[in-house]
Amino acid sequence: MLQRLIIRDFVIVDQLELAFDSGFGALTGETGAGKSILIDALSIILGERADASIIRAGAERTDLSAEFDLTEANAMTAWLQKNDFDTTTCLLRRVVDQSGRSRAYINGTAATLGQLREIARYLADIHGQHAHHSLLQADAQRNLLDTHANAHDLLAQLATTHTAWRHLRDARLAAATNHEASERERELLTWQVKELTALEFSIEDWQETEIEQRRLGNASALLEAATAALAVLDEGDTAALSALQHAGARLHELTSADPALADAAALFDSAIIQLEESALALRRYQDRLELDPARLSALDQRIDTVTHIARKYRITPEEIPDLLARLNGQLAELSLRADPSALAEHEKEAYAAYLTQAKKLSALRAKTAKQLSTAVTAGMQELAMDGGQFQIVLNPLAEGAAFGLETIEFQVAANAGQALRPLAKVASGGELSRIGLALQVIASQANVAGTLIFDEVDVGIGGRVAEIVGRMLRDLGKSRQVLCVTHLPQVAAQANWQWSITKETRNTEVFSSVHVLDQTARVAEIARMLGGEKITHTTHRHAAEMLGLSADREG
Repeated sequence: MLQRLIIRDFVIVDQLELAFDSGFGALTGETGAGKSILIDALSIILGERADASIIRAGAERTDLSAEFDLTEANAMTAWLQKNDFDTTTCLLRRVVDQSGRSRAYINGTAATLGQLREIARYLADIHGQHAHHSLLQADAQRNLLDTHANAHDLLAQLATTHTAWRHLRDARLAAATNHEASERERELLTWQVKELTALEFSIEDWQETEIEQRRLGNASALLEAATAALAVLDEGDTAALSALQHAGARLHELTSADPALADAAALFDSAIIQLEESALALRRYQDRLELDPARLSALDQRIDTVTHIARKYRITPEEIPDLLARLNGQLAELSLRADPSALAEHEKEAYAAYLTQAKKLSALRAKTAKQLSTAVTAGMQELAMDGGQFQIVLNPLAEGAAFGLETIEFQVAANAGQALRPLAKVASGGELSRIGLALQVIASQANVAGTLIFDEVDVGIGGRVAEIVGRMLRDLGKSRQVLCVTHLPQVAAQANWQWSITKETRNTEVFSSVHVLDQTARVAEIARMLGGEKITHTTHRHAAEMLGLSADREG
């Protein structure tokens, strides 16, 4: 669950540090006080897009942090471990500066927005105040069903399989309509592959060729240098090695006269030994080094040939093996296209793999649709839609799509005796609000997130229905942390705890602040929500009764 939220310089908030309780919490306040600012800040922490417009006027950056409890969060801990983040805590941070640049962190380590969105699935599920309107869209209906079915991984696999099948199908169709162009391309690729293969190029041989060519190209200079060094050491009239050996022997003779000379004599002997080894090495080098004009010419020709072909294909010689592998792959694909029967067989296999996964998803959807339809229908009865019925219909697609073999349609009968019809064509504003609420509350029960947030989703309802919604959220809060931004006293009165968000002016600047309400303050706030500007003793008594009834039900 969400334990702590820290907000600095965000919209009209200068600094807030909030500690959250478990259960059902209500966030209330006057219209425009900034009740939804806390939800907006949390949304940005969880990966929503952000720009410099969120920075409080006069500030350099917005800095937002949220800490979540890891207790019993096995899936979240596994995700942190898999992505190489510390697993002792779950602290998310987002910083946005005046340039609009955003930086994200998970447990102090830099993270991407994609990673924030991934981990958000385990942390919090936010239902916006216009969520019920999105339920009129086919994509939103399908996404809600698939989320409730926990089908994200299966959907990702299906999309990959569908893409592979479509690629092969397109290739088969292209082969049938572009046979002549494909044949020309195949002939060109065949010639290019033949040319590069005939080169018999390898990185190792190329490196050895360059080294040998450099050595033979400089053979005369190398031989001359070795001969000159030998002449100085051991083969000329003034050979140094003979003179040094004589001098060394004389030093050794005189060490008997003065033992202090022994160290110098030993060093002198060591130097003579090194020079003698050098002379032997130079003689061996002379014997091995040959002037071979024919070999040098062959190496020059090889280098010219390789360089010419590399330049022709606009690559370096070292890139020739990769190019050959790439051209071979393209040629193999074109050869497959030239064989319609082989291509059709590959397409058939890919479609069979797609169908296997798609049917598995369809079965999961059908099972989940039945469960969700029954639960939402029951929820409609609670929300004063007696006799109403909700049903999720799976409409088959002829060929299938990346999202499966069917479209999803929510159908509803708002009253007893009415026929089921598409939700978009039947529900009034108030009915849509109630159906949307039932869907969101019920669907949330299957959500893996530990914190459920409802941002003014109770718009369009009131009276007895509002009290029922409050009870539904309170029941949901027994197993999850539930936060609800609400303007309805009937909903707020059902909360386990309540905060009031107010707007105040300091030195001509407007700021939003949060107040934790005790029981007395809650009575005053519920009374304000009931009575508006003028609050009477009767209003206060009614507010106290509402809170008392809520406490009695809990007890």
